[in-house]
Amino acid sequence: MQRLGSLRNAVLLFVLLPLLGVLVSVGMLGLRELEGQMLRRLQDDIELVARSIRLPIAAAMARDDIEAVREALDSVFLIDQVFGAYVYDSAGERVATSGPRSPLLERRRDARAVTEQGTQGSVEERRGREVFSFFLPLSDRAGQVVGLLQVTRDLSRFQDYLARLRWLGASALALLAATFVVVVLIGHHRAVGRHVRALTGAMEPIGTGELGLRVPQRGPDELHRLGASINAMIERWEASEQRLRDQRAREAQLESELRQSEKLAAIGRLAAGLAHELGTPLGSVAGRAQRAQRHLPEASPARAELGRLLTELGRVERIVRELLDFARQGPLNRRSIELVNLVEGVITRSRQASSRRELRVECALPDSLGEQRLLADPLRLEQALGNLLDNALQAAESGVGISAECADEQLLLRVHDDGPGIEPSSAERIFEPFFTTKPVGQGTGLGLAVARTIIVEHGGRLELAPTASRGACFLVRLPLVDCVPNAPCAGHPK
Repeated sequence: MQRLGSLRNAVLLFVLLPLLGVLVSVGMLGLRELEGQMLRRLQDDIELVARSIRLPIAAAMARDDIEAVREALDSVFLIDQVFGAYVYDSAGERVATSGPRSPLLERRRDARAVTEQGTQGSVEERRGREVFSFFLPLSDRAGQVVGLLQVTRDLSRFQDYLARLRWLGASALALLAATFVVVVLIGHHRAVGRHVRALTGAMEPIGTGELGLRVPQRGPDELHRLGASINAMIERWEASEQRLRDQRAREAQLESELRQSEKLAAIGRLAAGLAHELGTPLGSVAGRAQRAQRHLPEASPARAELGRLLTELGRVERIVRELLDFARQGPLNRRSIELVNLVEGVITRSRQASSRRELRVECALPDSLGEQRLLADPLRLEQALGNLLDNALQAAESGVGISAECADEQLLLRVHDDGPGIEPSSAERIFEPFFTTKPVGQGTGLGLAVARTIIVEHGGRLELAPTASRGACFLVRLPLVDCVPNAPCAGHPK
């Protein structure tokens, strides 16, 4: 349903209605002018008839020949246009009549007045019919007025004709107005209305916030440009919404990282305090247990118990060291190092410390890696790589692989094992402190957290990389001091 303020109604109200008003006004003025011209033509015809018999009647009046006057009047009355003809003498007495009696000159003074004023015309009602009368003075040859001639014409047929003409004019104007309305409505629908409805119809689902919608760009140039502008506005709005969503996601991520950092900082402070408080008592207990063990014979059950006690104390001391490593916040002692020697040293120490010496460790380092330099703290980096390799040796079934390459001014070092791998539910938490997938008593959950902290301190990243086969692969990204960008180092493992 169209509203009163719609574009269609506005066109009808402000364009078509004034146009029809002008058209009706012009038609009425034209019709009125036509009626006036026809009335003047009718008067001219009666005047012409009167003037045509004026001289004969005036001559007959001068001769006082009344019979000739009547004959002249009768000849005029035979004309279809004449309703009646009348002759009066100079005293206002009617001399001759042809047709109905005229009510205008009932008294002599009326005739004298008309005679003095000269020719004139007037309209009267006769027997319910309008009659036009034309008066013409009659003069003799000397110019002396001898009488008055009155010729009348019936206006009823003329009025009927004018009424029919008005009805036809009104009907034509009404038909023309209806035609204009229909043409305007059809033209509005074809040129504007359907495109505006399509535009507004497309805007309704867009208003609900649904993405990817566009309005049609059809119709006249103005509507086409309007549709293009609306689509451009929608694109900018969607881009703004996407940036806002990205910003919110980034803020949420930063907030989560901040909370994680605050939690890690709190855990680090707690771990450092516990480690310092437990270190001295544990060292004292271990020393006393070792001295007591040395004074007992080999076959003594107490010596065996002290051995188990020392083993547990060593485990506790290792946990304390890991806590200290996790809480350590001192500056790095950076220097240029060769990664090949560092990796080989880490492999040697990890294999010596591992109880699974039967596992193979395949190291695929490119020959050109010896030419590359890392600006790092060798002790801290060695600790991080050692934690990764220890975890791989504990999880592997048959062996561990280490490979490296250069890309984008970074060293990419991978440590891969063929163990059962890491469950997807645990993949997001493996770098959290104290989170471990090992059985109770076999891990503290600090190894990967310490390794990641050390790698981040060196400006790199530690990630869990996807693998094509079973097992887990950890990827270390470290910035190189000198490496050809976007080019793999020689000896890249296939």
